[in-house]
Amino acid sequence: MPIKMRADLHTHTIYSDGKGEPRDVIINALNRGIGILSITDHDTFRGSVKALEFIRGNDLLRKNDFIFIVGNEVRTIDGDVLVLCMEYPGTDNVPKSIPELLDWASMNNCIAVPAHPYDVLRHGIGDKVRSYRWHAVEIFNAGALPIFNWRAAKAARELGLPGLANSDAHVPDLVGIAYTVFDIDNLTIESVFKALLSNHVNAVAHYPGPGLIIKRLSWSIRRRLRSTSSAV
Repeated sequence: MPIKMRADLHTHTIYSDGKGEPRDVIINALNRGIGILSITDHDTFRGSVKALEFIRGNDLLRKNDFIFIVGNEVRTIDGDVLVLCMEYPGTDNVPKSIPELLDWASMNNCIAVPAHPYDVLRHGIGDKVRSYRWHAVEIFNAGALPIFNWRAAKAARELGLPGLANSDAHVPDLVGIAYTVFDIDNLTIESVFKALLSNHVNAVAHYPGPGLIIKRLSWSIRRRLRSTSSAV
């Protein structure tokens, strides 16, 4: 009988523009019932590597029903793409053109998923989602406007691709606010990838409430102010 597990495959930490350490993201994921998690910092696997170190040093996590997927949100020439890997590929030197990135993903046991593809405010790839062979599409992003998510879901449906719902959490409290239910055969990364590629997934769309929206906006403003002051 398949095992149903909640997954959040788009989160951020201090290793790009997130607020929390990888351990904070993991703890909040567990508190929300997330059993499959990926940390996808911008253009780096460093957050995922630190998460793996934390997991390996935690007996309870290693014995728990918890699966961690190494990830990276790559800023390609055309926009953002989630790269989710069976293991750490050993480098942050990832191609920035979509055709080369897709070839690289295939060679490194990774899958590629356009992140918030129709979000014109946050580097979505737009209709390039229809120009390449993707493994899945992020059809709901908790930080994207409803019209952008609707267009992404429509594209995935028309292309016959699996759809993922993710939090895109930059603040640990937001991890797992949106998630995807996976039907997996066993508690392995291989089973997670098999379920995704077989479309044994169900996106659960949910936007954060007012309190969490304020936390997200507050962090975004503080981060931008900090970035501006450091650039002066």
